[in-house]
Amino acid sequence: MKWVPSKSVPFVIPYYGRWILPTVGQVWPKPQQQTSSETFFVLRPTMFQFQIVGERCDIIDEAVRRYYQLIFYPGAAASAPLAYPPTLSVIQDNPQFRAFLDSVAIDLKQPCEYLPSADMIESYNIKIDTPDNPLKATISSDSVWGILRGLESLSQLVYSSTETGVAYQINATEIVDFPRFSYRGLMMDSARHYMPLKTIKKMTDLMAQNKMNVLHWHLTDDASFPYESTLFPNISRYGSFQPFSHIYTANDVREIIEYARMRGIRVIPEFDSPDHTQSWGRGQPKLLTECYDDNGVLLVPDEYGAIMPTREENYVFLQQFFGEIFNTFPDPFVHLGGDEVSYYCWQRHPEIKAFMAANGWGTDFTKLEQYYFDRLTTATQEITQNQMRYIVWQELLDLNITLPTGTIVEVWKGAKEELNFLDELARITKYGYQTILSSPWYLNYISYGLDWEKYYLAEPLDFDGSDEQKKLVIGGEVVMWSEYVDSVSVIPRTWPRASTVAERLWSDRSVNDTTLAALRLEEHRCRLLKRGFAVDPSNGVNFCEQEWDM
Repeated sequence: MKWVPSKSVPFVIPYYGRWILPTVGQVWPKPQQQTSSETFFVLRPTMFQFQIVGERCDIIDEAVRRYYQLIFYPGAAASAPLAYPPTLSVIQDNPQFRAFLDSVAIDLKQPCEYLPSADMIESYNIKIDTPDNPLKATISSDSVWGILRGLESLSQLVYSSTETGVAYQINATEIVDFPRFSYRGLMMDSARHYMPLKTIKKMTDLMAQNKMNVLHWHLTDDASFPYESTLFPNISRYGSFQPFSHIYTANDVREIIEYARMRGIRVIPEFDSPDHTQSWGRGQPKLLTECYDDNGVLLVPDEYGAIMPTREENYVFLQQFFGEIFNTFPDPFVHLGGDEVSYYCWQRHPEIKAFMAANGWGTDFTKLEQYYFDRLTTATQEITQNQMRYIVWQELLDLNITLPTGTIVEVWKGAKEELNFLDELARITKYGYQTILSSPWYLNYISYGLDWEKYYLAEPLDFDGSDEQKKLVIGGEVVMWSEYVDSVSVIPRTWPRASTVAERLWSDRSVNDTTLAALRLEEHRCRLLKRGFAVDPSNGVNFCEQEWDM
C-alpha cells in the first residue's frame, strides 16, 4: 500500500481503503491513570448484573438499568453484535481468557446527593481482576456522580473482538480517574430554532457519554421567547414562534432538569439582557426602550432597543421574573448574558438623556449599563435571599463594569479578533473572577474537512498568568448557536466535535497528541453511532461496523 502525507490531517492518507484503523475498547475522554492487560473476561447478557454493594438511590438504580442497556443493546443503530459467542471450549482454550464476568460491584461509599452542583465530586476507581480484586470487577467512588462517570467508562471498555469472536469482551483493567476542570459544558440555543424535548434529551445523553456536566440552556433571544413563565405568560404567548407548540412549559422544564439530574448534569438557564430581548417586549409593554432618530422623532412603533433601564416598573418585573426562574431551576447559577448591548436607542431617548444628565454621566453609557446590572443583581439578591449566583459574557468586564463577588465570566471573544482568548483569560483573571472559556469552541462555525484538531489543541491554561490566576479558570464549554441549526442537524453538527473539547476539559493536560487521539476518536464516533446517535464522521474516509440506518 502506498501512503501520501497530508498537512491537514494528523495521519497519513492511503490511496485506497479506510484512512485510519480505530482503537478497540479505549475510553473517551482518556482517564487520568489506566493500566490494562491482554487477559480478558467474557460478559453474557443473560447472566450479567450490576451488584450494588454500597449506598444506593434512584440515580444509581436508574443508571444500572441504563448502562445494562447501553452495554448489551445499545441503540437504534444496532441490531445485534457482529461478533458471535464461540463455543465454550474455544474460549476456555484461549490462554488469555480469565473467566466469565457475570457481575460488577457498584460501591458508593457516601450517601447520594440529590442534585449535581458546582463542587460535586466526579472521581472514581475501576478494578477488574487486579491483585487486590482477583477475578472480580468493582466501580467505587465517594460520590454518586463518580459512580456515573465510572459506569460510562466501564461501558466503553466492553468491545466485540474479531480475534476471539466474542461479542462482549473486557480486559483486566485498573482505572483511577477524575476531571481536570469542574465545569465542562455545552451551550444549546433553543431561541433561534426551537429544540424539541427529545432532541434536548439526546444532547444530554451525549453529554453524559462524554463526561460533560453542565447544560447551558440559552432559552431566549431576540428571535423568540419559548419559556412559558407562570407569572408572565403573555411573554411566550406573543414572543414565541408558536405559543401552542414551540414553548417549554413548567412541566417540560422539570422534565429536562430531572433527565439531566439522573445523568449528573447541571442545567443552567440563560436569560440574556438588557439586549437580545426583542421577543420579551411583545408581551411585556414598556419593557424595551423606544427608538428615536437623531432629530428626536419617534421611529416606527416596532423599533425598540434594549430594556429601558430608567423605568422603575421594569425592575419590579425583573425581580419577579428572576425569582420565578430561581424557583424553577434548582441550580443557583443563572446566566445573565450582558453581551452585545447596543446603545443606539439609549443614546437618543429623551428620558434617558435627562437621567444621564441628572447623574452627571455625560455620554458615558457604560455607566448606565453599570446602573442596570447593579439594579438587576440587587433585585435578584433580594428575592432569592442572596442565594442566586451569576454567569455573564465577557463584555461586562471589557467595559470595566463591576460585578458581584462570585460572578463567573465567560470568555467568548478572542478566537478571531486581534486580542486572542489567551490574552482575554489573562486579563479577566487578574480581576479575580472565576472564568470559563468558550471562544475557541464555537462549533456552529463549520468548514469542509477535518476541523476537530483546533478544538482539541485549544489549551485554557496556556496564557501568561500566575498560578493563582490559572486556578480561577474552572473549565469551559462548547457553543452551538442555532441560526442555521435545528433539531435535524444539531446532533451531527455538534458531535463528535464536542467530544474533543470534552477530553480537553477532563483529561490530563499532557493528553494532546492528535495522531493518537484520531484513532480513539474514530472508535468513539462509531460507539456513539452504535448507540443510536446520528453523529458525523470525524476523520474522513472510514466505516463503522454498524452504520446508522433510519
